[in-house]
Amino acid sequence: MNRLKTFVLLAAMTALILAIGQMLGGRGGMMLALIFAAVMNLGSYWFSDKIVLAMYHAQPVTEAEAPELYRIVAELTQRAGLPMPKVYIIPEEAPNAFATGRNPEHAAVAVTQGILRVLDRNELSGVLGHELGHVKHRDTLIMAIAATIAGAISHLATMAMWGAMLGGRHSDDDEGGNPIAALVAMIVAPFAAMLIQMAISRSREYLADDAGAEISGNPIYLANALRKLEAWKKEIPMQAGSPATAHLFIINPFAGGGMAKLFSTHPATEERIARLEAMAIGGQALRPT
Repeated sequence: MNRLKTFVLLAAMTALILAIGQMLGGRGGMMLALIFAAVMNLGSYWFSDKIVLAMYHAQPVTEAEAPELYRIVAELTQRAGLPMPKVYIIPEEAPNAFATGRNPEHAAVAVTQGILRVLDRNELSGVLGHELGHVKHRDTLIMAIAATIAGAISHLATMAMWGAMLGGRHSDDDEGGNPIAALVAMIVAPFAAMLIQMAISRSREYLADDAGAEISGNPIYLANALRKLEAWKKEIPMQAGSPATAHLFIINPFAGGGMAKLFSTHPATEERIARLEAMAIGGQALRPT
């Protein structure tokens, strides 16, 4: 069901960007929006992993440079039946981790220096199992495309704003956009894109938690890790990067309180922990609604 929801939401984002294009410039605007979305999608497919790794100054490491980390990743990938991903360390004290790459054959897992200090071996196995779950489900590609389309919608909404301010075509032009519709697109589109991306990321986190518990061999490993990471997030904020990449991390490093919780790209950590503990007790995870 979560996979079906994801594809429905991705289709909704594509439809939204086409609708904005039509509002701005009629059929011609819709075609330009389609081309724009296609270019953005292709760019995210080929280069999203390199961009995000560079954004966080991630450094590749070999087995000789980080033997314990490398061994854990190698053991887990063997259990999961995956190719060995590239391993990176991020020079950040905020404990966190993410996976990226367009497919399992071109995957990478990155952990911060802080997470290596905070978690024990079992907890780190739970976190890395979660990230390899994203790789196995090809979530890294889906999330990158979702983020890219959301960004494209925001750009189109900005174009709508300037179009409404500077004036558009005359109302008797059948091919022209409606200035009122453009104003609506300017206000609603970024909000809708944010909600859609949030829903995609939340469903994917539940699936990756399930996979992480299975790959690491014990749901409690990941539950304990999440509890520690949530506590440390409040103590040590992430210094580099952008909130646009928050959905890639196992714990949202940019989440705040109040209204920010409504737009969090992750489910509540307490809910994730409760599901994992229920899995350990009953042998079966509680599926998200």
